[in-house]
Amino acid sequence: MTIKFRNGSGEPVEVRARAGVSVMEAAVMNNIHGIEAECGGACICATCHVYCDGLDASVLPEMSSEEDDMLDMATAERRPGSRLCCQLRVSDNLEGAVFTIPESQF
Repeated sequence: MTIKFRNGSGEPVEVRARAGVSVMEAAVMNNIHGIEAECGGACICATCHVYCDGLDASVLPEMSSEEDDMLDMATAERRPGSRLCCQLRVSDNLEGAVFTIPESQF
């Protein structure tokens, strides 16, 4: 399936991703600039922060308290659509989704 990442340039970069992998893993496997993923998906660093502004919240899993806490400590501004993409799994519901990457993860 296809998901998209948008960084500071504003242009979306389309990537192919297998269902079941995390959105963070899809970004890392496709060398998406701005997704640092320092902890490798353990939800302890907030360096895979993305904005899911164009997505219906019902297609995303409920945010855990750990993710919520990490987003409070993220370097980039926290917004209503903020999520850690290590906590989001690629699925049919995310086909064509666009994840905007903050200017800085540090």
